[in-house]
Amino acid sequence: MPSHTRVVAVLTACCASFLLLATAAPSASTAREAVQEPAAEVPENPIEATEESVRAGLRVYGRFCRSCHGVRGDGRGQNPSPGTRPANLVDDEWVHGDSDGDIYNVIRQGVPPNYDMDAWDGRITDDEIWHVVNFLRELAARTR
Repeated sequence: MPSHTRVVAVLTACCASFLLLATAAPSASTAREAVQEPAAEVPENPIEATEESVRAGLRVYGRFCRSCHGVRGDGRGQNPSPGTRPANLVDDEWVHGDSDGDIYNVIRQGVPPNYDMDAWDGRITDDEIWHVVNFLRELAARTR
């Protein structure tokens, strides 16, 4: 086979292979959808929002949440994860649900697909998460 014909054959084979792979690969959104887990059950808050619970939530928040979400909970922390804008926890907009159970799930499971908010399951206890929920409710009420 002449060299010109061989070059054309190789280029044609490469283009055909590329087109085959490009059309067979899932899109980024399809890949993210496949990774997302089904919506979690939204639990009821089992811990009464007492002064003691709110104080416990403040301690947990100060240790684990303040660096990203800020002292005031407004999303203006000193050390957010690179490339993220932490949520404002004291405004009226709760993108992932605004019930106590929704907030609990976000803290416990994080925010997929990119996990802009880390999952805290296994790093803090369920009771500590509920105390943080109670603290956030109190913090939001004080800022309005």
